[in-house]
Amino acid sequence: MKSFQSFRLDTPNQCLWRGQDRVPIPPKAYDVLRHLVENPGRLVTPDELLEKLWPETYVNPEILRKYILDIRKILGDRPDKPEFIETVTKRGYRFIAPVTDESVAEPPDLPMSNAAEEHATEVKVGHETAPSAQESSSGKSKLWRLAIIAVLAVVTAAGISGFFRLARNGPNAPSMNNTSIAVLPFEDMSPAKDQEYFSDGFAEQLINDLARVAGLKVVARSSAFQFKGRNEDLRDVGRKLGVANVLEGSVRREGNHVRITAELFKADDGFQLWSQTYDREINDIIAVQDEIALAATSALQLKLLGSNGQPVASNLRTVIPEAYQAYLQAKYFRVRGQTKEDLGKALTYTNQAIKLDAKYAPAWALRSSVQNMMAEVGVTDATEGFRKARYDAEQAIALDPTSASGYVALATVQIDCDWDWDAADTSVIKAAGLEPGSAEVFGIRSNLSRVLGNLNQAIKLKEQAVALDPLRTDSHSAMGYLLYVAGRYDEGQAALQKALDLNPQAAFVHLTRGKILIAEGKPQPALAEIEKEPLEWGKLTGQALAYHALGREQVSNAALTNLIAKYDTNADYQIAQVYAYRGESDKSFEWLERAYKQRDAGLADIKTDPLFKNLRHDPRYTEFLKKMRLPT
Repeated sequence: MKSFQSFRLDTPNQCLWRGQDRVPIPPKAYDVLRHLVENPGRLVTPDELLEKLWPETYVNPEILRKYILDIRKILGDRPDKPEFIETVTKRGYRFIAPVTDESVAEPPDLPMSNAAEEHATEVKVGHETAPSAQESSSGKSKLWRLAIIAVLAVVTAAGISGFFRLARNGPNAPSMNNTSIAVLPFEDMSPAKDQEYFSDGFAEQLINDLARVAGLKVVARSSAFQFKGRNEDLRDVGRKLGVANVLEGSVRREGNHVRITAELFKADDGFQLWSQTYDREINDIIAVQDEIALAATSALQLKLLGSNGQPVASNLRTVIPEAYQAYLQAKYFRVRGQTKEDLGKALTYTNQAIKLDAKYAPAWALRSSVQNMMAEVGVTDATEGFRKARYDAEQAIALDPTSASGYVALATVQIDCDWDWDAADTSVIKAAGLEPGSAEVFGIRSNLSRVLGNLNQAIKLKEQAVALDPLRTDSHSAMGYLLYVAGRYDEGQAALQKALDLNPQAAFVHLTRGKILIAEGKPQPALAEIEKEPLEWGKLTGQALAYHALGREQVSNAALTNLIAKYDTNADYQIAQVYAYRGESDKSFEWLERAYKQRDAGLADIKTDPLFKNLRHDPRYTEFLKKMRLPT
């Protein structure tokens, strides 16, 4: 144990403490700090550090600068008035704080990650040659693509060759496989700190391109970006996201020069598997992003899957930065919830993105998703909302037929509004072929399986979607509903609790929890749960169900009357649910017919919805399934 000021370097356990608190520090940054602390007052050259931490492997010296910056942030050190690390220009670094050795016997002077390196093969990477500053934006697929190709190739070879060990995180940790990876947001290290849209976009494009590689488990953006700006220990990141590998990096732009550094680490011990630095002189930063992302993707693919990985093509085009920013903001609100406020903000930002760049396909696909959800939850007129959603999905496909998001958006409309299961299956198959590792694709495949009554398959697919996007609220909410439908109530409640842990205001979660409690014969706790539901129509539906279960018919009638008065044009399916549950078959079928005429999205669930149990022996129910073209 080595102490300096208020910090303690716990060398046996490979961690840093400040008082009684453990300080998060990336494994490789820890190794750099340890070597400096173990040589206090002495000038340590970059060559010495590189040789110590990456023996027999060439790594670009620029990476040391990043780790020194990380360490300074962690320690609260200032380069102009250093208390811990002094930079000696062009010569190296010196640890200047007094160090006290509190241990009697230290372990060998070898960080754990270095010991692991002796048993692994490191890809030797060099400094890329910068192209001419006159490279045109029409040649965008040359610059950025080289980097994504490189990254993808790297991520793939190691799993096949037994390159990774599973992280030892205890029995409750998410399961992970050797070819699982999370791409964290890249850090903007530009002097003006004005390239965040580029660094975020680069990381997102890596995620999208890696998801196209069969055999890779790639955590979705919405979960990976939860760690933005948090400087969390990679071991904790790997445990929370359920991955064996983590990719992180940085972007630095000065004038027309951009430098991107990407690093691939094992999550369990911080061993660096691969690193690369890309230097470019640019006129169009998005064109450069395209090229580097493709090159990096191919490198990761080779690293994790070796020759078994198939080449990935990127078809990115330049996009106006302001349009991309609006797209990211829209995506945030779309993922956050299903309330009128969140969906309204998501729609506003997608409108803005499309207005700024009408040829940006992801914005059209996202707006389709927003329009579809607004129609589904009754925020907008169903017929008009689904019409707009279909148009936007078709526009997205026309602009970029190689992206899965457009086909997912179209399949959603085909399921919720068209009830065209064959067409939806065609769209889903197309999406799965383009991005087999996409959480979004697994989610829509699960939805279609549930609608058609294949609950076991639906659950398995949803499990894969959740594993790829473990920090996304609606992934857990959808899983909770699916488990409720399957009668697996304890598991359903656990999934719904995870959704609430991520977002206490999440829509539908309290309603589904209440339905589970009603199904378990616990109407009073169910009512208490339903009272917390943020969506009014959801709360009214749940109240009508719970009060009936309690035998309080007058109050149940009042809730149902209120639901009909306020939402009779877009909650026909929910009204039919209440009547069916209460055993009022004639009225239930009356409202089901109204829902059919209005193309109510809820009807897609009628085959598996437990609230229609009382109707299943009625011949009219079988006839209705036939009219919906659902299996009987």
